Amino acid sequence: MKYVVLIHSNPQPWGHPTIDFTDAGRAVPPERRAADGAAFDAFLADLSARGELVAAEALAAPESATVLRGSLDGDPVATDGPYAEAAEHLAGFFLVDVASPERAREVADHFAGPGDTIELRPAYVWAQG
Repeated sequence: MKYVVLIHSNPQPWGHPTIDFTDAGRAVPPERRAADGAAFDAFLADLSARGELVAAEALAAPESATVLRGSLDGDPVATDGPYAEAAEHLAGFFLVDVASPERAREVADHFAGPGDTIELRPAYVWAQG
């Protein structure tokens, strides 16, 4: 079962890891941030060793986005900037392939850091036929 772990955040300035660039993240004592970072690195290594990590990417700042909107004449209309004004933007994602919804939730729990909102969503299964 494939799931996408979407990380929503609003680092100022935009940067990764987001904990280093959010007010909530900067409030975490440096020793704890270092320990949490090491634990997260070990978690990612385990996820990869289990064959559950399919793909992952951190995303550039929302201002670097190009938004394409469909139009009635068939030509998409392109504009610069983020899709919408929002308190949080999509900062990155992880695609995982796990055995159950419970395992997906267990994995997603590791991504819920200070200053971030995590969205766990099953990947859509296309019907064959």
